[in-house]
Amino acid sequence: MSTSKTGDARPEIRHRTVDVGEVRLHIAEAGSGPLVILLHGFPEFWYAWRHILPALAREGFHVVAPDMRGYGASDKPEGIEPYGTRHLAADVAGLVRALGASQASIVGHDWGAGVAWCFAMAHPELLERLVVINGPHPTRMLRDGLRSPRQIARSWYMFTFQLPGIPERFLSRDDHAALMQAFREEVRGPNAFDAEDLERYREAFAAPGALTAMINYYRAALRLKSQVRPRRIDAPVLVIWGDQDRHLGRELADPGADLAPDVRIVHVPDATHWIHHERPELVTAEVAAFLQRR
Repeated sequence: MSTSKTGDARPEIRHRTVDVGEVRLHIAEAGSGPLVILLHGFPEFWYAWRHILPALAREGFHVVAPDMRGYGASDKPEGIEPYGTRHLAADVAGLVRALGASQASIVGHDWGAGVAWCFAMAHPELLERLVVINGPHPTRMLRDGLRSPRQIARSWYMFTFQLPGIPERFLSRDDHAALMQAFREEVRGPNAFDAEDLERYREAFAAPGALTAMINYYRAALRLKSQVRPRRIDAPVLVIWGDQDRHLGRELADPGADLAPDVRIVHVPDATHWIHHERPELVTAEVAAFLQRR
């Protein structure tokens, strides 16, 4: 078992690297049973799921949390095109196959939710159930979100990230102080992060090429044509939404019946974009109940 800087010493969590086709992904995993893949968002890595991963494993699942391409200990291809949604969805499909599963349930937060939506559309044969946490359906975001002046103002950083080099210099300044401040200011609850947690994130941000790769998700999203053909998702979908999200309006939680007809939406009024850190027990309970429902 690896215990690298972006690894973990918890005995129930195992670490290894998996070849998923185009890249090699570092994964953290625990448990056995039906496969559940947890996809983190910006600016996190597998450690975002440090509480939920072992808790879901204890519910009878094989739970896998990768560092997505460009993050943590996973490969970091150069350039913008490798971070298009076609490649990101293919990474998840490659991971399902590499783990020897015929299907998986996918849980995604933020960018991980966006990739989860794209995976569901591009590889429906590999999807059992889908859970998204504060991450709008890409079509809904383009159709409604980015036509709303209020949402455009909330998404200001997406446009700032298009500048070459400047975002990387700003985010790396003073030992990644801006990212550390964002965690401290945006995440509610005194116990969401301790000093060790923040140091883990700081080490992940400092990995060579990591900041540029992370920001290239946003550059690819606005510069490349849609790489995943929109299609209706017939698999069951659970949306968990922290309504105090500074970045995404609560109206974006509902993908619409034309995009996902079998959807259940759980609004959490007092939680933010970072609900998986603030309320891990609630998220675990909702996800486990949804995955166990027959």
